[in-house]
Amino acid sequence: MCKLPNYQLLNYLPHQMPVRLKQFLILCLLFLAACGGRAEATPPPPTLSPQAQLGKQVFSRDCGACHSTTPDTIIVGPSLAGVATRAETRVDGLDAYTYLLTSVMQPDAYLVEGFDNLMPASLSKQLTGEELDNVIAYLQTLK
Repeated sequence: MCKLPNYQLLNYLPHQMPVRLKQFLILCLLFLAACGGRAEATPPPPTLSPQAQLGKQVFSRDCGACHSTTPDTIIVGPSLAGVATRAETRVDGLDAYTYLLTSVMQPDAYLVEGFDNLMPASLSKQLTGEELDNVIAYLQTLK
């Protein structure tokens, strides 16, 4: 507690305030510097080719109601997150493109364990050849 009379306190504070304020600000800055850390930079999302971008639009329109591209998120059909990686080794003798194309053209050809064949067989007839190529190009980006 300050033992100066009130009239002397007014003369005392202006001289001491800047020093105390500086000390307080330095202490705050040191505290903030100690709390801060280096945030790891998240890599930017991969840029899709124009064909894959068009395929993403087709996917959103025709496939996204049943298939998620988020890992472990099941809507109706299996999540397609990582499907490009799985497609490379899912069936011996088939490359990823052929596996994915066959899966869309003949939905019952390679059923994922735990899922029934609910994919409409008419989907391949609804898509143009260009749309089909585009959606396969998009699926191949889902590593």
